[in-house]
Amino acid sequence: MFTIADVVSSLDGIAPFWKAAVWDPVGLQFGDPAAECTTIGVCHEVTEPVVDRLVASPVDLLVSYHPLLFQPTSRLVAGPSSFGRAFRLIRAGVSVAAVHTAFDVAPGGAADALSISLDLREVSGFGPLWGPEAVKLVTFAPAEKIDEISDVIAAAGGGRIGSYRSCSFRSEGRGTFLADENMNPVTGIAGRFNNEAETRLEMIVPGGQIDAVVAALIESHPYEEPAFDLIEMRGNAGLVGRVGRRAEPIILEELAAEVRVTLGGVIRVAKARNNLVKRVAVVPGSGRSFIRQAALAGADVLVTGDIGHHDARKAIDLGMSVIDPGHAPTERPGIEKLYAAVSTLAETVDLTSVDAGPWEEPL
Repeated sequence: MFTIADVVSSLDGIAPFWKAAVWDPVGLQFGDPAAECTTIGVCHEVTEPVVDRLVASPVDLLVSYHPLLFQPTSRLVAGPSSFGRAFRLIRAGVSVAAVHTAFDVAPGGAADALSISLDLREVSGFGPLWGPEAVKLVTFAPAEKIDEISDVIAAAGGGRIGSYRSCSFRSEGRGTFLADENMNPVTGIAGRFNNEAETRLEMIVPGGQIDAVVAALIESHPYEEPAFDLIEMRGNAGLVGRVGRRAEPIILEELAAEVRVTLGGVIRVAKARNNLVKRVAVVPGSGRSFIRQAALAGADVLVTGDIGHHDARKAIDLGMSVIDPGHAPTERPGIEKLYAAVSTLAETVDLTSVDAGPWEEPL
């Protein structure tokens, strides 16, 4: 029997949740992790038509690309809102999980799918997507005690990098100290200046586990006054953009027409001075925050959604054109990949085209 937790764990393997942006509530949003899961629905976004379909024919778990609940709430009240849709789904017995930016940066995810749809070659990543708060814990102890300390830190939630546990870095060095006469140092002699061999231990600690890890470290450390540092860090980011070359250079207007056919949407083009496109950058969804990074990656044009007036001016000033087919169209190649991945886990209902997005073609 597969449970909701089993499926969510598989999603975490496909698109590691720890790689999602710090603001992004990926993973199981509501539902019973221990409940049996025999049917899964996949959608782009949890809209009213999607919920209508699920109320009429429920599944055990709905996997949505976009999270339904972006902000914390103290109320779930019926009505045309994300909270109202959550209320209806809970009443229908449907759990909801989201992948969003975790799937954007994942190998074979939304960013890769978008680059493949535009036939990019020699593709590389750009645009770090910073994850949740974390610190690097550094402490020092005799070499024979380091394994024990590392195990305690790991048990309290430290030392995790993605699917890897008990991750640490160790280096040998010398520690010096002068202990008061009334102290009882593990190594060295009280009342003297001591120069002792020590091992430096470094482990990453998620923000939510800092207090527990520090308490466990102090409790288990052999020193009367353990020395340790908590260093704020940003690391292990996923890359949300992709940049690559076309097989042959293409005129900007021709590329825009190709984007229209491939992705759909209402195409807007901001044209820089250079009309010949050799390198193309892509960011699924909203890429306005990555304009400078795309230009620094050598792109002649950025294909993404949600570009505003001043964003377009910024790109042009940097010598880069922009093709904006809209938010949802740039995500559609990734949604196809998401459905294909989820469909290997259980019986799957395709809801990806129930509601394609809020924008209509111009009259």
